[in-house]
This record gives sequence, C-alpha cells and structure tokens, in this order.
Amino acid sequence: MTNPKRIKEKDASLVFQFIFFGLSALWLVSFIPFHLSFLLSTTWQLDLFQAHFMSTYGLVSLVISLVMVACCSFLYYRYRYDRIKPIIHRQKLAKMILENGWYETKQVQSSSFFEDIPNGKAKEKISYFPKMYYRLEKGLLHIQTEITLGKYQEQLLNLEKKLESGLYCELVSKELHDSYVEYVLFYDMIANRISIDEVNAQNGSLKLMDSMYWEYDKLPHMLIAGGTGGGKTYFILTLIEALLKTDAKLYILDPKNADLADLATVMPDVYYKKEDMITCIDQFYADMMARSEEMKQMAGYKTGENYAYLGLSPHFLVFDEYVAFMEMLTSKENTLVLTKLKQIVMLGRQAGFFLILACQRPDAKYLGDGIRDQFNFRVALGRMSELGYGMMFGSDVQKQFFLKQIKGRGYVDKGDNIISEFYTLLVPKEHDFLNEIAKLAQ
Repeated sequence: MTNPKRIKEKDASLVFQFIFFGLSALWLVSFIPFHLSFLLSTTWQLDLFQAHFMSTYGLVSLVISLVMVACCSFLYYRYRYDRIKPIIHRQKLAKMILENGWYETKQVQSSSFFEDIPNGKAKEKISYFPKMYYRLEKGLLHIQTEITLGKYQEQLLNLEKKLESGLYCELVSKELHDSYVEYVLFYDMIANRISIDEVNAQNGSLKLMDSMYWEYDKLPHMLIAGGTGGGKTYFILTLIEALLKTDAKLYILDPKNADLADLATVMPDVYYKKEDMITCIDQFYADMMARSEEMKQMAGYKTGENYAYLGLSPHFLVFDEYVAFMEMLTSKENTLVLTKLKQIVMLGRQAGFFLILACQRPDAKYLGDGIRDQFNFRVALGRMSELGYGMMFGSDVQKQFFLKQIKGRGYVDKGDNIISEFYTLLVPKEHDFLNEIAKLAQ
C-alpha cells in the first residue's frame, strides 16, 4: 500500500521541483564520469581544467551527457508516467487550496542580516493550511481531508465536482469518517475497460469493468438509455451472452424487429410482435408470483433469503426499445403492461426475476409511478441532452457531463447515487454474437 502524501503549500511548484532536481541529478550522473580523473585529482591546475572543460573534449562530453539526459527523460516519461501523474495531482490539489483561499495567514516581522536589529518590514506567513492527504493505489485516487468545523468546512465537504474535472477522474465513493472525509476516484477510467472474454456472472454479480460490477441480487434491474450509434445494442448483446454462460433463463423483447429479434434463430423466448410481447410479460409476471409462493413451501426456506439460497436460477426479461413498444399500445394495454412491470420491479429481487430495460430516453410518461426509481443500475451511453441525463439520473444531480467521441462510452449509477464514467465491453470485430449465443443456448 502506498503511504498517503500530505499536501503542503510548497507542493504548488512540485512539478518544477521534480523536473529541476531530477534532471540536475541525472545530468551530473552522466557528466561526471567523463571528468572523474580531474575531479579526483589532488592538484587542480588551470591547464588540466581547460583540457577537461574548455576544449573539444569538454564540449563533446557535455553534448553526450545532455543527449543521455534527454533519452532517459523520454523513456521515464513514456514508461513510468504513472510515477509522474501523482506529482501533477498533488500540485493541482495544493494550487486548488491556494487559489481558492482556503488557508489563513499571519503577519510576521522579517529578520535582517543582524538578528538583533529588526528591519521594520512585515510579511505574510501561512498559519493554517488544511490537512489533505493523497494516495494512488490500484488505479484509485484516495483523497482525505480533515474536517475541523472551521470556515472552510462546506468547501472541503463538497469537492467532488472540482476533483473530477480538475484531476480528470471519476468519483467512485465519498465517505464521511470521524473528523475527515474521503473521496475515492477512478484514475484513467478507460484503462479499466475489459473485453467480452473477461466478463463473467457469478454469485449474483456481473463484472462489467475492472472494479465495477452489477450486483443484480442486491441492486436489481438495469435501465439502459442511449441514442443511435451509442453502443446500446452491442452492450445488450454482451449482457445476454454473459448471462447465458450461467444457469439464467432469458426472455428477449424487440418491438422494432431489429438486431435482438435475430436471436430468435438461435435461442427460444425471443419476441418482436406486440401480442407475443404482451403475452411474454404476462407469463414472466405469472412465473414470478408462482415462484414467490413455491419458495415458501420449499425445504430450507428461510425468511430474508432469496432465490439463490434455495438453488434456483435467475430469470431476466431483456426489453429493448421500451418506449417504442409502449407507443404501440392502446390506453388499456398500456395500463395493464405498466401494472405488471411495476410489480416485477417491486417484487422481482427476492424471487430472482430481473428486468433489463433499454430505450433512447427514459421518459416519465412510460416510467411513471416510481418505476424508474426501482432501477438500481442505470447506464447512459453516447450523446444525451441535459434533459436526458436529468431523466436518467435525476434532475437535481450535481454532475458535469462531458462528451467524448468514443463508442461505448457513457455514464453509470451502479446503485450508490454516485455517477461515474462508464465504458462498455470491448468486442473484437470478428466476434459473431449469433454464433456464440447459439453455442450457449443449446
């Protein structure tokens, strides 16, 4: 474990200190060997000094040492950049405190050359600098700030927006401890992206990135939003393939008869016609209610335990283009479907019935009556408007959203009300979903 570093006011020039002293030491190490015989000599003479330093040999040795310094600096920057980044972070944190004025000063009398004779000039000296500690460990930034009930308490308790944008990181958690608050942020979020071969589902948890899981047994139901080209369909296909590697039973609904509807050729329970989809929702709901009753009659049933405790398999209803489907329905059909879906999201966790719902935008018109709040894992992919993010994560969310032209990138709330950057699974160009899913569905 890396020891935390205290952020000090002098850290505001930490990068310059690191470069200056580092390059100076490196230059001396490379330059001195050329002139070691002279430096070790007990009698330094002018002609010997000129031969070593004020000559062609001296110039060549200087050029060679500078080239060596440049090469070593490049290699260090190229391959050990992870050692430089913490120094940059610490400098930014020190500058943040200084430039926002979150410190206190006092006037002190400056001393003259003769200590017993004051020079009459006063200067400011920092008398209080907040205690802040920085640690980079396993791709996570841990920033701890002491809380002293002072006048800067509110600022230090609400640093997440500054830290995310200033350090180019994503907040993972924020915990208030006794006398200090700890911010944990993902550094270099895209480096935590994994390929489809690395995803796995076990013990009620689905791995989606390094250090990021959808724990569907604890935080059930997933809501996915994103426009065309955002990577939504590929993400759903990767979820289906990963879940089929377990004993899960899947039901697929695709009202637009698009990519997911093609799965009907390789696996059962794939529907794209309105009537078939309504029947599937009704059956899914009926199976959930039946299992809830059956679980109570099973040997080994224990109050508070879920389906997995009894060795039962999870069921997933994967519903693409949900809003498009709801717009196909009559008013009566709409009410009936919403009623069934509300029951599924409210009661499904205990029985092991989960909903994965995807749409371009989670309009409250079709996700009313608190249904949207029951989706504990929410993913927004691709370009979305501020209104869309508000619908997805809540209109009062304090988060700055940035657009990056990377397919499969978005934002996620994994059930802890902390929104962070998210990258879907990497899928090789040669990967054939139909072929792979056909093997798993047999």
